[in-house]
Amino acid sequence: MNKLSVAIAGMMWVLAACKTTGPAPARDIPTAMNQAATTLLQSRLLHATSIAVVYRGEEFILHRGELETGKSNPPDDSTLYEIGSVSKTFAGLLLANAVLEGKATLDDPIQKYLPSAYPNLQSDGEPIRLRHLVTHTSGMPGMLPLQVNDVLRDFTAHATPAKLNAAYEDYGQPRFWQDLHTVSIKGPLGKDYAYSSAGTELVAHTLEKIYGAPYESLLAEFLAREAGMHDTWLRLRAQDARRLAPGYHSDNPVGTTPMPQLPWGAAGALKATMPEMVKYLRLQLSSLPAVTESHKPLVRFAEDFSIGYFWNIGQSSQLGTHYVHHGGVPRAQCYLYLVPKYQLGVFIITNQSGDATANAMERALAPLFDRVESMQGR
Repeated sequence: MNKLSVAIAGMMWVLAACKTTGPAPARDIPTAMNQAATTLLQSRLLHATSIAVVYRGEEFILHRGELETGKSNPPDDSTLYEIGSVSKTFAGLLLANAVLEGKATLDDPIQKYLPSAYPNLQSDGEPIRLRHLVTHTSGMPGMLPLQVNDVLRDFTAHATPAKLNAAYEDYGQPRFWQDLHTVSIKGPLGKDYAYSSAGTELVAHTLEKIYGAPYESLLAEFLAREAGMHDTWLRLRAQDARRLAPGYHSDNPVGTTPMPQLPWGAAGALKATMPEMVKYLRLQLSSLPAVTESHKPLVRFAEDFSIGYFWNIGQSSQLGTHYVHHGGVPRAQCYLYLVPKYQLGVFIITNQSGDATANAMERALAPLFDRVESMQGR
């Protein structure tokens, strides 16, 4: 479904926690979720999953499998997952809020917020603007430092996590600013899709300049105020590290280390529990003005595909207008779907990351969408 994103043996039933009030969803949604989990866990290498659904205001959470094979340690509501690039939608939401507050406009040149002159961040005299960053049409590289892009081209190689760790060791904001001078932009701006985590990090810096506070604090305060979220983290406290789900990269049976910390973390560093993701689904299905703004299509790439504030916006006969984002780090992958037509939000995650993981999650969710479609009119 996410056309431009980074592209288990069956396990015993462990835990299903479902909060329901209505008779039809109470029967149908958990059944569909269980079917999705069963399908996913039949995939090679995948052995644990958690799924969260918000449907017509009701909440459902399902956990299946073992985080580590043979250790009888199923995921549960306290498990912290790395949600990868779904983190970008949080940054987009904060920027949408800043636009509504009149503190920024999408047409602001990014140079307005940078610590020094970057004459390289333009194409044919046109500066990179905030709208180019949130729609991945800025021509920015995928990652900084630049050598990380070479590492990710062979994502499934067993050495990839170690190479990422080495590249990001002591890689903070000062080195990011140095590397930004080496970026070469190829236009035209605002037209061609080129997925850029580096561009997302610039959005986080922009928010810091706008509000005069660290991005981490801005995010925590916004989520607490608007969604009651208090267990979503960019940097884990020592007492929470034990709750972080172990994870597996590619077909390596040995667990790998967490994703290295990015300079701001907005591009892919968030960790959250499933109850927190339920709150986020509720927020994204709400009528909060910042949410509405963040869902606006800003660039159309095809009749059935647009992009908003980092959201991939699809069109289909089954789901209507829907919003999707994939997240992936070397030890976890996830999808988040918002389907306003059905008042539906879905988040699915597994603690393995390989080249077939995203497709396996998409296939697993298909019967759930079929079930929801069949429930309309009841």
